[in-house]
Amino acid sequence: MSASPLPRLPNRIARQLFLERHGLASAPKGTGKGDDLAAVIDQIGFVQLDSINTVARAHHMILATRRPAYKEKNLKLLAERDRHLFEHWTHDASVIPTEFFRHWRLRFSRDKENLINRWRNWHQNEFERKFDEILNRISDHGPVTSASVGEDEQRSNGGWWEWHPSKAALEFLWRTGELSVTGRNGFQKVYDLTERVIPAQHLNAAHDFEETTDWAARSALDRLGFATSGEIAAFWDLITPQEAKDWCTAAKAAGTITEIEVECVDGSWRKVFAYPETLDTVSELPEPPSRVRILSPFDPALRDRKRAERLFGFYYRIEIFVPEPKRQYGYYVFPVLEGDRLIGRIDMKALRSENRLHVRAYWPEQGIRASKGREAKLQAELERTARFAGVSDITYEPDWQRTAL
Repeated sequence: MSASPLPRLPNRIARQLFLERHGLASAPKGTGKGDDLAAVIDQIGFVQLDSINTVARAHHMILATRRPAYKEKNLKLLAERDRHLFEHWTHDASVIPTEFFRHWRLRFSRDKENLINRWRNWHQNEFERKFDEILNRISDHGPVTSASVGEDEQRSNGGWWEWHPSKAALEFLWRTGELSVTGRNGFQKVYDLTERVIPAQHLNAAHDFEETTDWAARSALDRLGFATSGEIAAFWDLITPQEAKDWCTAAKAAGTITEIEVECVDGSWRKVFAYPETLDTVSELPEPPSRVRILSPFDPALRDRKRAERLFGFYYRIEIFVPEPKRQYGYYVFPVLEGDRLIGRIDMKALRSENRLHVRAYWPEQGIRASKGREAKLQAELERTARFAGVSDITYEPDWQRTAL
């Protein structure tokens, strides 16, 4: 078989590049607050929010993995005091640098068009009748939560399709940009008028469709290192796959990006796009530190599960919604990274009332050999995790050290 005419990245270099762009290829040090924390979030692009608190909420774990000095209050200060971040949707609810707010106007307009008819199917049109009432109330009396509006409306313990009309109206006005999340009480969103939340320099800035499309594609490729047009579209979930494909075609013709091949862990090669300057710097990539890191299931390095499979040979699914007898691993199992390899997964829970982190099971990946050095590094990471979770002790099930499945 003849050699490919395209530049090629071997699998190990591709993994290092991917981890470097996701803030996992350098020693995890820094203050984890203020400008340092803002730089971390800008590098990875956004931080997904999630309420599950098995050890710590996902957004806090994502940041602590990169900055062990990080404290949960630091994210709140950056978002609610400094207004460096705003909350909205990428592929899921996330905190995003506020300087990108101008580009989310495309999202607002598309959500307004796409959600209105879909939500009518679940909420009929009752929520639409609440728009003026809610906007006037917030304007006159200040921020609200879903619990403080629609007090006379029937409440339900069902899914989001059973929200009371005022709750649905709040979420719709947030999704379409008229309201913004000004803060959270616990994990409950507090809504205010957008002009009171977003600083004027970002609120009043705007870009046309072409500028936002170009920004979304360029910034996604920069943070991914290499990607297909579909992966570029999925990163922010701000532009469509066709728009990303058209951008790649035009950028390739202009010489802004180039087509390369990346080696998958199984030895196959996959065509992707990259910036030419990215290829010029791969020889200078740092060697990821050999320490072990426990990742959140929602870590941006794992957001694209198929990409993780291709690069690392790591098949991962969250089994929250899988009936317990059918779970392969556990309810909420954490991936384990060592250097540039995903070496296993661990089932653990912070039992705060008992002041301990309890480890139920650890499964190494196929081909990962046990050693005293690796066991010591995992133990050190568990100790860091326990401190971050605010507990003192670590306990283990008798059979916690499992074999690869």
